Formats: sequence, C-alpha cells, structure tokens
Amino acid sequence: MAGIEAFGAYVPRYRMGASTEGWNSRVERSVANFDEDSVTMAVAAGLDCLSGRNRQDIDSLLFATTTPPYAEKGCASIIATALDLRRDIFTADITDVLRAGTTALKQALDSVAAGSAGQVLVIASDNRQGAPKGDAERNSGDGAAAFIVSRDSVIAEHEGSYSISENMMDVWRSAGDQFVRSWEDRFAIEEGLERILGDAVAGFMERQGISARDVGKLALYAPDGRRHVQLARQMGFAPEQVQDGMFGRLGNTGAAFVPMLLASALEEAAPGELVVAASYGDGSDVLAFRATAQASNERACNGVSGYLNSGHALDSYETYARWRDVWLTDAASRRPQAQSPSVSALWREGDRNVRFYGATCNQCGFVQYPPQRVCVKCQTRDDSTPLRLSDQPGKVFTYSMDYLAGTTDTPLVIAVVDFDGGGRALCMITDRELDEIKVGMTVEMSFRKLRVVNGIHNYYWKAVPQRVVAEQTVGAN
Repeated sequence: MAGIEAFGAYVPRYRMGASTEGWNSRVERSVANFDEDSVTMAVAAGLDCLSGRNRQDIDSLLFATTTPPYAEKGCASIIATALDLRRDIFTADITDVLRAGTTALKQALDSVAAGSAGQVLVIASDNRQGAPKGDAERNSGDGAAAFIVSRDSVIAEHEGSYSISENMMDVWRSAGDQFVRSWEDRFAIEEGLERILGDAVAGFMERQGISARDVGKLALYAPDGRRHVQLARQMGFAPEQVQDGMFGRLGNTGAAFVPMLLASALEEAAPGELVVAASYGDGSDVLAFRATAQASNERACNGVSGYLNSGHALDSYETYARWRDVWLTDAASRRPQAQSPSVSALWREGDRNVRFYGATCNQCGFVQYPPQRVCVKCQTRDDSTPLRLSDQPGKVFTYSMDYLAGTTDTPLVIAVVDFDGGGRALCMITDRELDEIKVGMTVEMSFRKLRVVNGIHNYYWKAVPQRVVAEQTVGAN
C-alpha cells in the first residue's frame, strides 16, 4: 500500500518575538533570512528528508508553494539539481493555491499507487507576506516540509482521501501584489473556512465510516491560533486529538502549513494511530495515514521539532523590513547596479554551483573544490571522480568581515571552510551572529540566494552555523 516512507522539515533560524524591537507583540513567528525563499527552504527540507537515503531512488519531485520565485520557469528542476537527484525524473510545480501541499501529496500517492513511480519526493514550502504590522503578517510564518512517498517500508500507510473544490474569494494575491489580501473577516470565516473545512472533514469520515473519536491526531488548517481551536471544537475533536498548530512559535506557513503539522504529528505517532490532515484553499483536501510499526524507528533528521527548537531572536522589526524590501531603510551604501549573471555560465557551471560538486583525485585521493583538471597534490591530469560536498559538515579554517561590501547583512562574512571528508571552499557565512564566529566553528552548507538581477535568481551554497537542538527558542505566547 502506498504511504509515507520518510519525512523532513525546515524552519528558518530567525524568529520575531517578544524581544524583537518594534514587533510590539508577544506572538512569535519564523522568519526566512534575506537570502532565503521558497526554493532554498525546499532544498533544506529535502536534505532533511533524504538524510541517510539513496537519492538515486527518487523517481519524481513535486514542489508545492504559493510563492515561487519565478512566474514562468520550473522551480522543481532547481530543487532537484540542488538535491543532486537523477536527471531522468519527473518534476512539477504545484502553485497558486493554499492547499497546494496536500494536492501534491495526493498526486504523489496516486502516482505510486498506479505504479508510474517508485518513490516520489514531495516538498511544500512558502514565505507569504502580509501587510506590515497587520494580522496576516503577525500570524504567518516561513517554513517547509518534505515527504518520500512509496510502497516500501512506509512509516504511515495511506488510509484514504476526500476533496472538495469550490471557488471562494476570501484570501488572494494577484500578479504583482506584494502582500496577501483578504475579504471581510466574518464572511471569509463563516462561509469559507468553517463551512468548507467542516464539509470536507465530515465527508471524509462518512466515506471512511469513522467518527471523530477514531482519529488519533488531526493536522488542521487555520489562519490563526484562535480559529484553530474553534474549528477543531466545532468538528467534535477533543483538544488532545488536535495537532499543535504552533501558533505563537512558528505561524501559518501557507501551502506548507498542513504538511508541517502532518510531519510534526508523524514525529510522535504511535503504531496504529490514525493521522488526518485537512487543508484549505478554494476547497479542501483531507488525507489520512495510519502509522505503522516503522513509525517509532529513530530518524537521523531534524524534523519540525528539531528546527523549531533551535531559533534565534531577530534584533528588530526594521531588520525584517529591510530583508523584505518593505521599507527603504539604508541609503548609506551607493554602488553601481549589479551586473546580470551569465545564463550560459550558470548552466555550464551548474554541477559546481548548484549540485556543489568537488572532485576526488583517483590517484592520491585529494579533494578539490572547485574541480580542476590537474590535481594540485600529485599533478595527475583528468583523473578524478565527482564528489558532492553539500551534505558534508566542515569547520572554519579562517574568515574575514567586510563592512564595505554594501550587502543586506553587514558585515559580509567570508570564510575558508575545511570539509570533514576532505576539500576546502571559500564561501559566505549566513544565519550568523558576529559573536559566534570563530576559527574552528562547525558549519554546514545551505542553498541560498546570492542576488536577483534582471529577474534571474542566482543561487549558490553558503555556510551556516550548525543548528543545535538544545538552543532555546525565543519569545512566548
């Protein structure tokens, strides 16, 4: 039976909370860094999901989001390349609707059940923006979730599904809009959210011949914490049956919200427990999974809880606004406009820049990045094997700080990183606090944006401090 074989997640390091100057709220939410977007977060969640697994077994990748960086260009192909998946796989973007995450998951389940794919990687990622200081901004969050759907060694078997499609103009964002828009609150809640989600969950339970008491955990969509509690109560679910919506710590992550709640529920699911996920957006998808004996096996990834428990407070709302180009806050650095990257060069150097391949000399074993025709150690020519470095931890050999670079995140920190398995690379450090940078610190690689020029999103790998689960999150409810 088709089901979920593995899952992973990603929550950005930074949060706005009670200690963030100018936020003026005790509500905490996750915040993507200035060099993160839905694609980079999807890669991070994909890495978490693929940890310890053979990437060559993936036959398809489905990417779900409402915030793709490109309006006309596939983002799933970028993610597949960064994750170093096979070239002969099916990729697709599923966008423009809040329930895109569960829609992608259902398509993957149908594909595996039909036999057209053995393993499908589904990734939902979003970083929606609400108007400054409004409810949408306060209750939103940034994050991603990933699942491997297959028939083998599943940790959660697919028990059934039910969908409703309905044209509902309650929350929307037109082409060119920076912020999410919404209609009058009472109409959107009563005629949209409550009615449609109620009908979808009731229809699913009727089809399956079950009642609310048969559900172990309900991963339920809601725009905020208050609505989350109300919706579950109206549907007849007890508080202990409802998966924590993480409002006040994470926020509503758009198309990734219900998938992240599903991943969070699977982290704690007992064998035999029924987990139901109900999404919302121009209708609803309801998907049910029953945890198997495999569910209790120890996993080697961070998951939602690991990333959620390793957050750092953003210093001020002004920093967040500068990251999102909401305000023009700094005119101190005046520099010529950046030149457009060469599309030919981006394609030609894709293996070293996107897949992040180094090379191992077949004669002496020396690792070089970027790959060179001649080994600098034994001078052997054209005799090396590609080596993926993106999943290799490393340590800072030396670093410098540039206060004149005119970057969004001043100072620009450049480091020489020595990888644990061999190899050395010169790269930027992001997600960093200046007082934590030191020679010998452990870092890992993260797929990030370098810049966007002429509509071209130039991605590369940067080093980030290793996320420590024991680090406490900030803020309070």
